[in-house]
Amino acid sequence: MLSVVVPCYNEELRLPRTIEHIERYLDGRQLDHELILVDDGSADGTRRVMEAAAKQHSSVRIEVLPHNRGKGRALAVGVEAAKGDEILVSDADLSTPIEELDKLQAALSNGAGVAIASRALRRSRVEVSQPIYRVLMGKGFNLIVQAVLLPGIWDTQCGFKLFRADVAHRVFENLSTDGFAYDPEVLYRARRQGVKIAEVPVVWRNSAPTKVSPVRSSFDMLRHVIRLRFRG
Repeated sequence: MLSVVVPCYNEELRLPRTIEHIERYLDGRQLDHELILVDDGSADGTRRVMEAAAKQHSSVRIEVLPHNRGKGRALAVGVEAAKGDEILVSDADLSTPIEELDKLQAALSNGAGVAIASRALRRSRVEVSQPIYRVLMGKGFNLIVQAVLLPGIWDTQCGFKLFRADVAHRVFENLSTDGFAYDPEVLYRARRQGVKIAEVPVVWRNSAPTKVSPVRSSFDMLRHVIRLRFRG
């Protein structure tokens, strides 16, 4: 079985389309699956959308954080609840289309324990780009991550990653990073455990608006990356 974990914070408007898109695709492939929607303390109608989806689709499960903790914490809660043999974590905006799942599953079939979608590889196709300042900040952050934690990985922050279940449960357990810097932490943990990480070129389309603050979130991620490196 495949588990798909989607963290949701104030996603009332985007979530209905996302749920239907994921369900239609996975049902079309006749994949046994569960869709775990994690409400990260939303203040809008996100929870109502989730409950309506759970009534319509037997595969939909809901996890709830009582207040907003951050993307990393929401994913850790969803992964802990997941029962699948493979666990996909995906952003609610589907900037990486769910149809790119095939490419990541192929990487796991070829021996990887983690397959991560990448916008930075030559065969990647960015159809709708972020604003240039966000592109430059992302490239700068990734250069730091490569220098400090994960040499050879060109895009840690794309929100579409597939894990073998045993790997996912290990690397998300006791996650120390609640926010957007969860990506380097789980990949760093996986690499230290000797897990093969495959970076896979994908189609990617920027979706606005975003929850990432260009300054505050960037400094927070940088702080966590440096802390991880010197904590060992």
